Amino acid sequence: MALIALGINHKSAQVALRERVAFAPEQMSEALTDAMQDAGVNEVVILSTCNRTEVFAILAVDSVEAEQQLLAWLAGYHHIPLTELNDHYYAYHEQQALHHMIQVTSGLDSMVLGEPQIFGQMKSAFVVAQEAESVGSEFSRIFPHVFSVAKKVRTDTAIGENPVSVAYAAVSLSHHIFSDLSKTRALLVGAGETVELVARHLSENGVNDIVVANRTLGRARELAQRFGAEAVLLSEIPEQLINADIVITSTASQLPILGKGAVEHALKMRKHRPILMVDIAVPRDIEEQVGELDDIYLYTVDDLTEIVDENKRSRESEARKADKIIAAGIENYLQQLKSLNVVETLKQYRSQSEQARDIELEKALKLLAKGDDAEQVLTQLARNLTNKFMHKPSIEMKKASVAGREDLISWAHDLFGLASDEKPNVNDKE
Repeated sequence: MALIALGINHKSAQVALRERVAFAPEQMSEALTDAMQDAGVNEVVILSTCNRTEVFAILAVDSVEAEQQLLAWLAGYHHIPLTELNDHYYAYHEQQALHHMIQVTSGLDSMVLGEPQIFGQMKSAFVVAQEAESVGSEFSRIFPHVFSVAKKVRTDTAIGENPVSVAYAAVSLSHHIFSDLSKTRALLVGAGETVELVARHLSENGVNDIVVANRTLGRARELAQRFGAEAVLLSEIPEQLINADIVITSTASQLPILGKGAVEHALKMRKHRPILMVDIAVPRDIEEQVGELDDIYLYTVDDLTEIVDENKRSRESEARKADKIIAAGIENYLQQLKSLNVVETLKQYRSQSEQARDIELEKALKLLAKGDDAEQVLTQLARNLTNKFMHKPSIEMKKASVAGREDLISWAHDLFGLASDEKPNVNDKE
C-alpha cells in the first residue's frame, strides 16, 4: 500500500496560496488524467475546497523522490514555483495517510471542528475520480473504508451537534424560545457577512419570513434577494419590531440602534408576545436596559461566546472519542490487508503445486502410452511429486537450522501439522 496524502490547508498556508493551488470543478477530470500521466502515480483522487487542496495517490514507488515528483506535478500544473510550496505542504504516508484521510472526512481536521460538509465533498472527489478512471483496486478498497469509519465517527459521537460559530449560536437560541420556527418572523439589522450567515442558518432552520434592515437599501436588497427576504432601512425598525419574533443585530454603528422606548412600544402593540433579541455587535446595537423588559430575551456577543466556547470544549471531548474509533478502523483495515495477502499467497502456492503436478502427470501418461509397467509408473509419479513438494521446504529448513532459527522450525512443525507431541530443537545434535 504505497498510499500518500499530500496537500496544503488552512493550517499550513494562507488563503492567497490556497486559492492558487485550488482546482476548479471543470479542471478536475483533466487534472486527474494529467496526474496519472506525469505525477508517478498508479491511482489518484483530488480534493479541492476553500480550505484545502489535497492529492491522495497510490505511488508507483513509495519514496522521497516519488513524493517530490508528486509535489512538483502539483506546482507545475498551477504554474507555481516549487519553492513557494516547500514550506507549506504536508505529506503523510501509509497508515498516517489513511488516518489523515479519515480525520479529514470526519470533519476533525476542518477549520470548524466537526463541520459536516467535508464528508460530501470527499465523496464527490472520489466519484469524479472514478469517472475519470483514476481509481483502481486499492482506492476501491480504501475510500469505502474511509467513508465507513467517518460515518461511524459522525453517528457514534456528538462531534457536529453543538454550534461553534457566533452566527449559528445566535440562531440556535431561537429553539429555546419558539417551538416552531417556521411560524416566526425574523428581523436582521445589518447586511454584513455575519448577518448573511445568520440569514442562511435561519433559512435552513425553517424561518421563511425574514426582514433585512440596513443603513443603505441597496445592500439590504442584495442580501434579501438571496433568501427571499424583505429589505428596509434602519429608520423602519420601530415599525418592523411590532411583527418581529426574532431580532438579530450586527452593525458597525458606534451608538445603539435600538432603545428601550422603541421596544416597549412594540411590546404593547404585540400584546406582550415575547421577542428574542441577539446583539452580536461590538459596540452594542441594543441598549442594555432593553434586557430589563418583561417578554424580552436579550443576549449579547459575550453570552454567545460563552456558548461557543463551551460547545468547542464539548466537540474537543467528542474528538478524543473519535480518535479511538479511527484507530480501531485503521487496525481493521490493516487486518483486511493481511487477509488479502494470505489469500494471494495461497493462490500462488496452489498454482505452483498444480504446475508441478501437471508436469509429472504428463511424464507418467507418456510412459504409460509407451507401454511401461503401470505400477512402476505410478510409483515413480508419487516419488517425483513427493520430492518436488519436499525440495524447497527442506532447503529452507536446513538453512534455518544452521542459523539457529528455532522459531522457524517450530512454525514449520505447526504449518505441516506434524504429529509429534514434542517439537524439534535445532540445537539438538545426534
